Amino acid sequence: MRLFNAWEMGQDQTKQQIEKGLHLYQSNQTEKALQVWMRVLEKSADPAGRFRVLGCLITAHAEMGRYKDMLKFAVVQIDTARELEDPNYLTEGYLNLARSNEKLCEFQKTISYCKTCLNMQGTTVSLQLNGQVSLSMGNAFLGLSIFQKALECFEKALRYAHNNDDKMLECRVCCSLGNFYAQIKDYEKALFFPCKAAELVNDYGAGWSLKYRAMSQYHMAVAYRKLGRLADAMDCCEESMKIALQHGDRPLQALCLLCFADIHLSRRDVQTAFPRYDSAMSIMTEIGNRLGQIQVLLGVAKCWMIQKELDKALESIEKAQELAEGLGNKLGLLKLHCLCERIYRTKGLQRELRDHVVKFHECVEEMELYCGMCGESIGEKNNQLQALPCSHFFHLKCLQTNGTRGCPNCRRLSVKPGYV
Repeated sequence: MRLFNAWEMGQDQTKQQIEKGLHLYQSNQTEKALQVWMRVLEKSADPAGRFRVLGCLITAHAEMGRYKDMLKFAVVQIDTARELEDPNYLTEGYLNLARSNEKLCEFQKTISYCKTCLNMQGTTVSLQLNGQVSLSMGNAFLGLSIFQKALECFEKALRYAHNNDDKMLECRVCCSLGNFYAQIKDYEKALFFPCKAAELVNDYGAGWSLKYRAMSQYHMAVAYRKLGRLADAMDCCEESMKIALQHGDRPLQALCLLCFADIHLSRRDVQTAFPRYDSAMSIMTEIGNRLGQIQVLLGVAKCWMIQKELDKALESIEKAQELAEGLGNKLGLLKLHCLCERIYRTKGLQRELRDHVVKFHECVEEMELYCGMCGESIGEKNNQLQALPCSHFFHLKCLQTNGTRGCPNCRRLSVKPGYV
């Protein structure tokens, strides 16, 4: 009986210390919170308590951009979950492994861990986590430029959010959808979704972390810049950066610096853009955001092109290409082929020009970045797009003009060659 009481007291103590760490963390005393949680991890013999404290450490390291440490704790957490032999703990553990790999831009691993989560059905908690799993998987497919599957996952995550009345998840999905539509150049939707996220923060976010507000403001800034509304973009980005600095959110600081640089590039103010690209690159290299590094290098290449320094532009593009090929980021490859095409056209080098034109069209074909109705490419300029239930998307004007009797892309895929 005495042993049982000691174990129970140990559990209570673990719980109290975790709560103490959370209180410190929410008061912006991050390092003190980490010290409290690390002490719990060293001393606690209660596997469920250890699992919970590992969850706190994973979240804190994610927000600070310490993604390698995040992954290290996720690996320990999955071992603890196996010890507990409970599918709920295992599902959460695999989700954290997926999220860690997503942050480190290991997209194939992310998808693999997400699939493991989705196969562990049958418990209420597992089902509740499915929305977060679908969101992480969608972000990974987007990183690989597999747009149809990314959209499918985001829509699934949105359904889970609505069915469980999970406003925080809905807010995060809206931000990812903003990013999705910014990439395929439907800028009205790219703005609509983060605006929706900002509304959710205003209506329900009184007790939420300020990161949700910062995240929605950042995605609004990106959309405003793409729409040419540079003053609005600057306002949103400044608000996002202010919160990111207050909370020591290094990943968001890097994204805001990239956005500031892109705004100055849009104004053709290269001298102001360069140092911001450098600062963004420095943080992104430190935290391991290789996807962000590609965006920085493409921005730097455009700055050199404005200054007619074409060889320096090609140097940046070469570095971006190495990263994009390593990640399997096809959209990054498409963008750099497009820039190379412009550079070699200016230099009058026909063979290199033709090579990049061919590669550009191969990327378009591989990503299915064309409208299945009119055949024109999607993502070359701002166009309103509409997705069908299968998640293939088309120009809205084509659907309105031609109507649809099923999806032309799905019809083409189902036609198999036969032999006479």
